[in-house]
Amino acid sequence: MKVPETYDIVRKEFLAGTMRVEQVVSHYIDMARASADLNIYIEIYEEEALERARMLDRKLAKDKSSIGRLFGMVISIKDVLCYKGHKISAGSGILQGFESAFTATAVQRLLDEDAIILGRVNCDEFAMGSSNENSFYGPTRNGDDPSVIPGGSSGASAVSVQMDTCMVSLGSDTGGSVRQPASFCGVVGFKPSYGRISRYGLIAYASSFDQIGILSKAPYNIALVLSVIAGNDEYDSTASILPIEEYHNFEPVRNYRIAYFQEAIDHPSLNDENRSMFHSFADRLSTAGHRVEGVSFELLEYLVPTYYILTTAEASSNLSRYDGVRYGHRAKNLQNIDELYTKSRGEGFGLEVKRRIMLGTFVLSEGYFDAYYRKAQAARQKIKAELESLLQEYDFLMMPCTTGSAWKIGEKLDDPVEVYLSDIYTVLANIAGVPAVCIPYKMEKSTKNNYGVQFLASYMAEKPLLSLINNILNLA
Repeated sequence: MKVPETYDIVRKEFLAGTMRVEQVVSHYIDMARASADLNIYIEIYEEEALERARMLDRKLAKDKSSIGRLFGMVISIKDVLCYKGHKISAGSGILQGFESAFTATAVQRLLDEDAIILGRVNCDEFAMGSSNENSFYGPTRNGDDPSVIPGGSSGASAVSVQMDTCMVSLGSDTGGSVRQPASFCGVVGFKPSYGRISRYGLIAYASSFDQIGILSKAPYNIALVLSVIAGNDEYDSTASILPIEEYHNFEPVRNYRIAYFQEAIDHPSLNDENRSMFHSFADRLSTAGHRVEGVSFELLEYLVPTYYILTTAEASSNLSRYDGVRYGHRAKNLQNIDELYTKSRGEGFGLEVKRRIMLGTFVLSEGYFDAYYRKAQAARQKIKAELESLLQEYDFLMMPCTTGSAWKIGEKLDDPVEVYLSDIYTVLANIAGVPAVCIPYKMEKSTKNNYGVQFLASYMAEKPLLSLINNILNLA
């Protein structure tokens, strides 16, 4: 069977009786099995999902007026989101066998509106990575070309949507971890404003940067899910108390003021193919009546160092709790408490996580705190102020999402700095805490590579942003 990409069409078929939830779930399970070689799912909750589907079919037959807003929507969740009674490991060996005692607020709100969680998907360990190679479970492969990466850290979330194993996937975005894989996999990836979605039940990497993100093929699906899961939460003091909107009731088309950083487009790391597509897309937007202008942003080169100093510092603190004492991996044949900590953490954490813990510990250490961490915090505030000023003059900021195309699996494992530098276009939204979304270029297939263009908006301007991409996606 063929399941429509946009949920409102699927819902109409459910209500008309031309499609059953159990059929849809069975279809997605079959698609997940067919793509098992891509290493997308750590676990598929097959029996549970089918039983929930049957329950929802009975609910619909009994009373159509009682069904939830996401009735029958099939969703995958990244292995950093807690789901009570289900295992969660953040893609790490140190959390093997750990079962969540509670459900993340975002996940619970999905379930409350009759969505179905199909399974948990692979990710870079503790969401640290841009390739989905840094996982205890091995790399996830790109569905369009299994020899290349899908991006990270929410790479498997992107591939789960790319390969039609679900309608929507929840990932997390600390520095581009939803948008970059969306670009490499040809899907839509959305990161909300900081605090728009509760982080309760999201395993922390860098707490002042982390946000739950949403991936799908259709902007409507993303906007509808955001309408459901956004909002204040008594369990998360950083969740915003600002009112939420019906994000899926898109604003009408109008002409927008759109800026782009001239330094970003002229940057030597941006490959020629990507630069050419960006200019072509900008021209299409101008032809459609939008005002598209290049502006100067002299702080571009400070984005990556600011991001990595601050996130590694927060990571070194957040990951200190994983010590082999209360849960997760514990080393054997120990002589004392020091060996318990060092051996358990040494065996349980992967190379990239160890690297970032050490970097974070260094920048927080005596003698270096002022030289690195305090300066990075000052830089963050200056970057944020510059972006806020720009977004008072323009409706949106447009940038490439990636510097180049997806690289071969294993190609950059020995060069982490090059991988870090590839995040230059995505970390800005996290530094400033503003919403951002990546949409794929739709073009004649003169290239087999996937590229995406991203848009950033002012803080809490999710509705205009999602309305924008819904209105212009066909121009891409």
